Amino acid sequence: MSTEYGYVRVSTREQNEERQLIAMRKFGIEDHLVFLDKQTGKNFDRPAYVQLIQKMRQGDTLVVKSIDRLGRNYCEVLENWRMLTKEKQVSIVVIDMPLLDTRNKESDITGLLISDIVLQILSYVAQKEIEFIRQRQAEGIAAAKERGVKFGRESMVRPKGYKELRELWQNKGISARKAAGILGVTHTSFLEWMKKEE
Repeated sequence: MSTEYGYVRVSTREQNEERQLIAMRKFGIEDHLVFLDKQTGKNFDRPAYVQLIQKMRQGDTLVVKSIDRLGRNYCEVLENWRMLTKEKQVSIVVIDMPLLDTRNKESDITGLLISDIVLQILSYVAQKEIEFIRQRQAEGIAAAKERGVKFGRESMVRPKGYKELRELWQNKGISARKAAGILGVTHTSFLEWMKKEE
């Protein structure tokens, strides 16, 4: 007997998957048959996805809300689609794109051709979207740096007696751990200061 499975993915733990879960329930997939990953779509090395693929058998159906929930890497989306539909002989349904429904299309060569073309276009768009996001982030960071915005933690102010202990440490008169203890900072912080001053 064939089974319909749902796959839901959000990119971060803060994002909400509820919209996708509602779509799965409306499609008729029971909650225990929905696999959820809270991970980026840059590759397919995701725990729930891997578990789902191992579970699926010939004749089963994989349902996703949109193609970018499956993944955002153009080549890997195409490769996984081929592996699922050709090797595992699993059907795929993309809820937001009815043209990407491979159920009963084996005998419909035109439908298969249209699905393949649409899949390639949407996979390309999904990958370009992630590239544009990265580019916008890099441009935003560069613009902020030009305005003088500092990134990362602020340097800790050196406590009183730091210079003397630094010189003592440099002359091997005291251990870094002991110097850090006297200054009331962590051993790691003291060594980071030494490294920066080198």
